[in-house]
Amino acid sequence: MKFNPGAGASMSKMMKEAKKVQERITQMQEELKTREVEVSSGGGAVTVKVNGKQELLSIKIRPEAVDPEDVEMLEDLVLTAVNEAIRQSQDMVSSEMSKITGGFNIPGL
Repeated sequence: MKFNPGAGASMSKMMKEAKKVQERITQMQEELKTREVEVSSGGGAVTVKVNGKQELLSIKIRPEAVDPEDVEMLEDLVLTAVNEAIRQSQDMVSSEMSKITGGFNIPGL
């Protein structure tokens, strides 16, 4: 095996780039905490907000959506809105992270 003196410099450059990417990822993760997606279901009967960490921030239910005779419908509307908001939040995070990582999938992000 031959010694390649340029390999150390190349490795050092690669490590510096990796550190820059990690810093940008950390910064983006902090920013995503403040980003929100809002989704409604049932023609606006139920509206939910989720942030970039997939935390449910709020649920708004119009009074006319509350029918004691049909609780299942309201449950379905809430479930649909929450699941869609989480999906959109995950898509937002994936999109932003791929801008930083160049589309390279890094496990755990």
